[in-house]
Amino acid sequence: MDVDTYRSPLRGSKPREVMERDLIELVEAARQGDGKAWNALVREYAPLVTSVTRQFRLSPSDAEDVGQVVWLRFFENLARVRTICAIPGWIKTTTRNEALRVLRARRRLDLIDPTILVGMNLHVPDQDVDRDLLRRERDQAIRDGLAELEPSHRELLILLHSEDRPSYQEVSETLGMRHGSIGPTRARCLERLRKTEAVRRFNRSGGDPLDIAAA
Repeated sequence: MDVDTYRSPLRGSKPREVMERDLIELVEAARQGDGKAWNALVREYAPLVTSVTRQFRLSPSDAEDVGQVVWLRFFENLARVRTICAIPGWIKTTTRNEALRVLRARRRLDLIDPTILVGMNLHVPDQDVDRDLLRRERDQAIRDGLAELEPSHRELLILLHSEDRPSYQEVSETLGMRHGSIGPTRARCLERLRKTEAVRRFNRSGGDPLDIAAA
């Protein structure tokens, strides 16, 4: 394979066997210190890192920092790569972990866009002005309610209700939770969110109540 002419095999028209063989060759070459092969691997998987950091609403500088850490850890673990199909999952999990670490360090979990909690629905009037106003009030209520929760509960809800919902296995690996405890814990977290002062205050304000689904 000519690294100079390499073009993202996963998005090409090659058979899957050829794609995997090309990536295996890239990994092996990168292990041997081939800079061009390493750059080709980064180009291949960079969109995956970007898609995960966007879910956490990271600033451009924070997203860049997360990416640098992910690539550093990827390079350090190249020798441990056994199957190409495992790389995307590893990158997603590592990126999520690092994004959460950055958010914790900056104490910004309570500032994450509340609309990522897709389980919350608000029925509003048809008038555009009323709808936009209520949407802003709803988003602020969710944001304030999240800020009232314990950090571990907030992180769980953010992960489970993000746009690209991770599997329970990925959540388990990211947060260090037992797989079987995630569902019951999520239900308790949603119930606590429903009972926060911010959400109860919104529901008492005269608008349609927030419907925080537990299912």
